[in-house]
Amino acid sequence: MEFNGKTVAITGASRGIGADAARVFAAAGANLVLLARSAEALQDLAGEIGKNVLTFACDVSDYASIEAALGAAQQEFGSLDVLINNAGVIEPIARLEDASPEGWGKLIDINLKGVFNGMRAALPLMKPAGGGTIITVSSGAAHRPLEGWSAYCSSKAGAAMLTSALDLEEREHGIRAMGLSPGTVATQMQREIKASGINPVSALDWEDHIPAEWPARTLMWMCTPDADDCIGQEVSLREDSIRQRVGLI
Repeated sequence: MEFNGKTVAITGASRGIGADAARVFAAAGANLVLLARSAEALQDLAGEIGKNVLTFACDVSDYASIEAALGAAQQEFGSLDVLINNAGVIEPIARLEDASPEGWGKLIDINLKGVFNGMRAALPLMKPAGGGTIITVSSGAAHRPLEGWSAYCSSKAGAAMLTSALDLEEREHGIRAMGLSPGTVATQMQREIKASGINPVSALDWEDHIPAEWPARTLMWMCTPDADDCIGQEVSLREDSIRQRVGLI
């Protein structure tokens, strides 16, 4: 898969799936636009990757910051071809009666509003060029409740609906909208889930989780014509057929 000359923006790029996606796309020749709250972590990753990387320390819940970052990236590289809405948090993990209203709302700001902000900022840049790919990292939690995860499940359900709405409104304008449900991945988020001790996911062993490289490689595959039959849908990495198409098994 060659991405020479293509510009790929990734939110939540400082660690986990986002960082591995940056490495995978860089190896394929893409120009990278990396967004996260930690400037230091982004700079370290950019130093590892090398050339053709822009970093922006910003909060995805702030629309103006996302708009400015993506606009600057387009000016630098000449296009915005792919946006991966990856930024997300799991805390607060708490039963509804114990959840902090402030923390609950902050999660929604990041996991749901952040996805809208990315989509909204990318569309005016992609559409005049004939389109682009916008992928949102989803979750099985979007489709079923889990104890202590009312905020996370609600945010992921909303983000999945945003993907469907984007496909409905913009497919005819060349926008390839998709979601990726990766399953449980060996990232810092899983350590936070483990520490909570709430619901069956926290009981999983570390060896039960897939490496972050798997969803990273799947995200790149989703940007290719081979995944055109998945436009408007949520791709599940739990399915062997998808793993085979990506080349993971």
